[in-house]
Amino acid sequence: MQLWLIPTFPLAGFLINGIFGRRFSKSLVNTVAIGSVLLSFLWVLKTVLALGDLNTAHLEHYFTWIQSGVPGGNHYINIGCDFAIDRLTVVMLFVVTGIGSLIHIYSIGYMAHEHGPNFGGYYRFFAYLNLFMFFMLVLVLGASYLLLFVGWEGVGLCSYLLIGFYFDKKFATTAGNKAFIVNRIGDFGFSLAMFYIFINFGSLDFDKVFHQAASAPEWVLTTIGLLLMVGACGKSAQIPLYIWLPDAMAGPTPVSALIHAATMVTAGVYMTARSWVIYTHAPGAMDVIAIVGIATAFMAATIGLAQTDIKKVFAYSTVSQLGYMFVGVGSGAFSAGVYHLMTHAFFKALLFLGAGSVIHALSGEQDMRNMGGLRKKIPITFWTMCCAWVAISGIPPFSGFFSKDAILLAAYQHSPAIYWIGVLTAGLTAFYVSRAMFMTFFGAYRGKAHPHESPAVMWVPLAILAALSLFGGMLFKIPEFLKASFPAEAEVENPMLMYISVAAGLSGIAIAYIMYLAKTGMADSLARTFSAPYRLIYNKYFVDEIYDATVVNPILGGSRIVLWKGIDSGVIDGLANGIASRCRDVGGILRLLQSGSIRSYASWILFGGVVLIVAMGLFGGLPR
Repeated sequence: MQLWLIPTFPLAGFLINGIFGRRFSKSLVNTVAIGSVLLSFLWVLKTVLALGDLNTAHLEHYFTWIQSGVPGGNHYINIGCDFAIDRLTVVMLFVVTGIGSLIHIYSIGYMAHEHGPNFGGYYRFFAYLNLFMFFMLVLVLGASYLLLFVGWEGVGLCSYLLIGFYFDKKFATTAGNKAFIVNRIGDFGFSLAMFYIFINFGSLDFDKVFHQAASAPEWVLTTIGLLLMVGACGKSAQIPLYIWLPDAMAGPTPVSALIHAATMVTAGVYMTARSWVIYTHAPGAMDVIAIVGIATAFMAATIGLAQTDIKKVFAYSTVSQLGYMFVGVGSGAFSAGVYHLMTHAFFKALLFLGAGSVIHALSGEQDMRNMGGLRKKIPITFWTMCCAWVAISGIPPFSGFFSKDAILLAAYQHSPAIYWIGVLTAGLTAFYVSRAMFMTFFGAYRGKAHPHESPAVMWVPLAILAALSLFGGMLFKIPEFLKASFPAEAEVENPMLMYISVAAGLSGIAIAYIMYLAKTGMADSLARTFSAPYRLIYNKYFVDEIYDATVVNPILGGSRIVLWKGIDSGVIDGLANGIASRCRDVGGILRLLQSGSIRSYASWILFGGVVLIVAMGLFGGLPR
């Protein structure tokens, strides 16, 4: 079915715009960038229709990538460049290409005033977006851990390029470096997992590894599962490696939507779901995933309560919602985790693109304290964001309700404690999103800019995402679709648990309404009354400061003292400068002999001749 064409279209868009984009008009850059992604989406659709039910994976082998050793030997390596597609891949392909296409279209309006030096900013932006899509599609289609890792590293590179897109601004380059460095920590864990997989199973191909995994010792699978989770914590921003994702807001808003909804952060969830055979035979690793997921979900939700930057609120919301997905995977409900991945892509892309529309309307303003009353000034943006609001709050029958409820039901079967923390987190989620909506769109306008509605090229993608946020959960029954991909999951029906989670969401909305609309001074009063906990969550638990004090500053300080002053200046420069100084001293003495006087030179020649004659007489006489 020529699966290779799916990632090749965006790659071609990257190459064309990257090489020739400087000479193109904006319209031609748009045509190349958006056309390539739409072609990829259409080819996915064609492939799925042609392959039918996909109860078994369809694999395509293109060439042998790495081969070493003797066939049949203990150290034989044979890794091919293979793409495969099954039902899990189909879900990811539609999320990546579908949501990615809408973000590309939206970017035309958002980046319309972007020029950069010599027009470089505009075509470079779209070239990077296409490259991001290429690597994410390679990650999803790869039939082995190694090929998945190629896409994994590629999206890390693209995140660095796009987060630091405004490279002339210090905060942007710092955020890009932070994302790149933190992800290297997670990727190191993933690399160790791949080495250990190969040592134990002699292959990195999914089908070969999973075929042997069922009979492998539990401790081996637990070790592999935990190392894979380290990688997932980096890419999908889980404790303790979540710190890069909120700072990713330094890039243009479409980048935030692409990273948070359709590409990079979903990679860790996809990888753990893809490795379900390993995890189902390593219950200890699954427990760790569930605990890390619920801790991340709760912690990030509390941080989101006090943020004033609209993009930061939604950034911590992403961290929290990713925690929900890992709760699903860790509870054994792999399809529920992927279900939430899809619905989250709908409403989180809408929230970020809606925030971008607000920022565009206010000429770059991101502080919600300088907003208010915008529902009448930018009504399309307001009503579309309302759809994401009710979806993420878990209000039935909208998309977030179905996936969140599936995760919480599975969590209750796995651990009632995780369920109750998840319910509390659901209430916090509804509260901070409602707070953002009330501060942005209700009350009196507090800003100085003159708000204006975004152009159609921006609000049409918002409208499509709004429809998906409302009805996507009902239209796309992912758990039923993925039954052939995952082991049979217990179908739990407990209306009371559902009512409790819905009540938590409604309570969060009601409390936010009271605090930010009905009694507008109540929020500030509570912040003063509980000043210590408020400062704690406002400053994000001082996690960045703790990392700086315990990791960053000691490394920088040690490198300055040991590497710079000790080795570089003391040893290398000292050796080089010492030799140069001695040569200079000797040269200074010899320089005295170069007086420029002929009589002086004659005197020195005569003196030297006398010395030579005397020496020869003392040590053996003149030669015959």
